[in-house]
Amino acid sequence: MGSASKYVPTEREKAFQATIENPKYERDIINGLAPFINDKAPEDVKAFYSVDELKALVALKGTERDVEARMPVKLTRHFFEMAKNSEPLRNIVKANPDETLNLQGSEDPGYQMDFAPVEGLLHKYEMGLLYVVSTCSAHCRFCYREELISQKEVERQDGTVAKKGLARIKEVTDYIREHNRLVVENGGLHPETGREKLREILMSGGDPMVLPNRKIAAWLSALAEAGVESIRLGTKEMSFHPKRFDEAFLSMMDNFHEAYPDVGFRLMIHFNHPDEFLLKDADGEYLTNPNGSLKWHDDTRKAIEGITARGWIHVENQAPIIKSINDDPAAIRVMQRALYRAGVGNHYFFCGRDIVAYRAFNVPIERAWQILNESQKGLSGVETHARLSITHYKGKTEVAAVTNEPIPGVPGAENGVLIFKILRSALEAPDRGKVCIVGRNPDAIWFDDYEDRVIFDEAGLYDYARVDKKKIEGEEPVAAAAG
Repeated sequence: MGSASKYVPTEREKAFQATIENPKYERDIINGLAPFINDKAPEDVKAFYSVDELKALVALKGTERDVEARMPVKLTRHFFEMAKNSEPLRNIVKANPDETLNLQGSEDPGYQMDFAPVEGLLHKYEMGLLYVVSTCSAHCRFCYREELISQKEVERQDGTVAKKGLARIKEVTDYIREHNRLVVENGGLHPETGREKLREILMSGGDPMVLPNRKIAAWLSALAEAGVESIRLGTKEMSFHPKRFDEAFLSMMDNFHEAYPDVGFRLMIHFNHPDEFLLKDADGEYLTNPNGSLKWHDDTRKAIEGITARGWIHVENQAPIIKSINDDPAAIRVMQRALYRAGVGNHYFFCGRDIVAYRAFNVPIERAWQILNESQKGLSGVETHARLSITHYKGKTEVAAVTNEPIPGVPGAENGVLIFKILRSALEAPDRGKVCIVGRNPDAIWFDDYEDRVIFDEAGLYDYARVDKKKIEGEEPVAAAAG
């Protein structure tokens, strides 16, 4: 790239970045199935896969059902230690031949690339999401970003085919500044797209916490200088390697807050199951503190306390409800209670997305609602803030209610109904709150399973036409067919 494309930090950025400690983090990672297949895994880890399990996985290698081609296998020592006595945790990271029995699904879930004005940035609502890295310390088999992690070729809306690229600081900050300049000049709305200021950025990937501190710091300060009001960082590192949240990281965050006190920061963590942070005895029962509260793993407790002690950092947990992992109201209840007590909000639970092979992982939509609803019985009001969300192509949608009784006189409602409600629509903000009512289908795991049961659809979920990318980028829109 030429010098014109190089980002030049300000003096304030340079001063902040000069304070950064950049230690190396030893995660003790096992990469791939090869160490298990070739008997090279650490002695105490070898039994993570049985001989029969490995034979079944080896038989698929090189075929269209190769599980590692769908999603690379990766495991940290910390997560292995937690998973040894927890089948749900093993199911998070262990490859299984059933993953590739049905490879139905989208190579670009939610048509995310339609919302990418520059490579590595998704601009939705008043928020942008950045792909800043394409890997994590370990890999969840159900990952929503399997196409990015696996470096798959994705067909763009213009017909070109390429891997998803990562965000670059200059391209992203130039876009933010130009978008927001036009918004200000037009009295608060973009003159062509009608969008508001791009005021919030989510650093994602992959997991930004696998980056060294200096790279995280470079993004934080550049985004702050570009006028971003609030930054989120999405991570599962609290589960995979909690020691990453050490004094060097916390000091970096303190220095960032000192340099940019008006920029908000939210840490969006990702625990799927309470076994990821709570300790158990030999009988599988959770250990308790003297007052009866549940006992955390020391490393995770220290990491959480280090973050929550900084009152300007808000911490929220969100997780999909996934088959054989957390499709259990009791586990979800324990997790919500324990997290809130530790100062972590319960943000969203999600229905699984339409990734490739989603039918191996997704819980039926109505069952997911029942699980969350059942889990919140017995919780206090402040512990039950989480809602169940499912991401339609049009935007974030809540599974608001499922009824058991028929609605007299309403065709299609003989077995009860499910109510979807638009929470956020990327291009049509006024659609927030609009609903779609469908007749129940207990086997439905994606929107298309309700196509023949639509009763009322003011939200337009079943009258969706794929948005033309030109509209997103502020050019003259052209009608585009649904994908």
